[in-house]
Amino acid sequence: MCFIKIEKTRMTESQNGQQQTQVRTRRFGCLRGCLWAFIIYIVLCGLMGMLFGNMFSSSEVTLEKNTVYRLDMKGTVVEQGRPRDPWADLLGEMPGGMYSSEETVGLDQILANIRLAKEDDRILGIYLCGGELSVGQAAAKEIREALLDFKKSGKWVIAYAESYGQMNYYIASVADRVCLNRVGEVNWNGLSAQKLYYTRLLEKIGVEMQVLKVGTFKSAVEPYFCTEMSEADRLQTMTYVRGIWDQMVAGVAESRSLTAEKLNAYADEYMGLQPQEKYLQYGLVDTLLYGYEMDSLLRIYAGVEDYHKISTADLASVERPKQKADSEIAVIYAEGEITDSEGDGIVGKDLVKTIRKIAKDDDVKAVVLRVNSPGGSADASEQIWGALQSLRQQGLPVVVSMGDLAASGGYYISCGADYIYAEPTTITGSIGIFGLVPSVGKLRDKIGIDIDGLETNSHSSLETNVIYRGMNSEERDLMQRMVERGYDLFTSRCAEGRHVPQDSIKAIGEGRIWLGKDAKRLGLVDDMGDLDKAIQKAAELAHLETYRLGYYPDVKDPLEEMLESLLDENKTPEEKLIAKLRILCSQPRVMALMPEVKIQ
Repeated sequence: MCFIKIEKTRMTESQNGQQQTQVRTRRFGCLRGCLWAFIIYIVLCGLMGMLFGNMFSSSEVTLEKNTVYRLDMKGTVVEQGRPRDPWADLLGEMPGGMYSSEETVGLDQILANIRLAKEDDRILGIYLCGGELSVGQAAAKEIREALLDFKKSGKWVIAYAESYGQMNYYIASVADRVCLNRVGEVNWNGLSAQKLYYTRLLEKIGVEMQVLKVGTFKSAVEPYFCTEMSEADRLQTMTYVRGIWDQMVAGVAESRSLTAEKLNAYADEYMGLQPQEKYLQYGLVDTLLYGYEMDSLLRIYAGVEDYHKISTADLASVERPKQKADSEIAVIYAEGEITDSEGDGIVGKDLVKTIRKIAKDDDVKAVVLRVNSPGGSADASEQIWGALQSLRQQGLPVVVSMGDLAASGGYYISCGADYIYAEPTTITGSIGIFGLVPSVGKLRDKIGIDIDGLETNSHSSLETNVIYRGMNSEERDLMQRMVERGYDLFTSRCAEGRHVPQDSIKAIGEGRIWLGKDAKRLGLVDDMGDLDKAIQKAAELAHLETYRLGYYPDVKDPLEEMLESLLDENKTPEEKLIAKLRILCSQPRVMALMPEVKIQ
């Protein structure tokens, strides 16, 4: 008994010790939590103070004497740049990656900055830094032409990259000196076009894509019933890929004093895997050095020991002369895939609303539509076309400027303009439409789902039947005729806009993709030129000697974008998937969309 009592006493003492330890641990945990809360509170107060101080201070940047414009060749080029992002300024350089977003840069900002750099004596030259800019073929040409125009001022352009992508090298080749990291690469290998085909995958899971289309060359639907390119698609794809490559070769040949034959021979060697000495030997680059050595080289070109660098975002914020004219030319940006009611690209109802708003503004005397779109919804394209025609009916000239893409629905919204400009390598045309309806009949059989129902009329359940069991001949005939009516409407709009017989449009339509230079020969566009030429033409048609520019739609404020991003991040994966499926399922039955192809 005594032994038992002693053990019980010891156990009680041990429990008391544990309880005391737990109390001390809880007190320390509470103290530590309070300390962390205090530290976080102080940091947040400091950050918010800095942020709002930055946001409410002037967004304009002062341009200093002896400045070099550092054009960072990274990120993704979009048509319309965003305002300076105070969140990026505040958090972008902090350790730990507190702030990250997909980096985009506006083509409009780059071109405007290069023009300013040419005219402003405070800017000594341009430093092209990096070689990973994601940029389309037409936008690359516009940047390249702007740099060549800049050099007419007598100022210099220097390029440096750890590694050059092909389109980036095409741009950088205009530089007075092309520099490369001592262990870097020049990817000059030729272009390829690749497409993914899903037919065998769909067969395995028991899904059949029922295709309705008009146009021999309308190949956007081929991945769903073919396993390789059709001969028609192979022909058109090789034509426009070869056209893009020939332009790149011609530009580099002129800038680097090389022949097209040599450049093609170098590409056949796959330069991206060759030793760096060959880049010097072949004349593709001028200097091999490390990145930290560029500062000394820039001092030599600048002619001063101390110089300043300014980024694209900061230079875009430098105050420009105010436009004081009463008359306005409205520049409307239409970029991305065309959808009916929601999406990240051109939302039909939103763009129509913007156009109607412009129509009510008495100061607007002309409109320029900047198009960079592969197309999308045929119905949304028709609505946008109609809204633009209403501008013309009230006496406003409409001029189109085509960027990298103005194909299918992108051409649909362009064809009714008074004048159309394209770049030589703009991908355009693709006048054709298609319908794509999945049939899950075989999949339903595999997993054991039956369906039954009733209908009051012959085709009351057509839309569900064609999905669950597949089209019969009568249903396919009904839907094919609808697609053909859509094609007839599309080609009639093109014929009306281009002032040619409809049969002429159908002869060069059939869904075929054309490069801008070929589209001019065929009468689908009026001339080669960039956005500036389109603006000048709009002013000419409106008989304007002085004017200001208005840009539409409004670019979202960075703070608004960040809040939307945070809200999106709070969604569960299931909610995000449902949202994507909802957008996919809301797509119209008839599409005017060019095929998705990866050119590299």
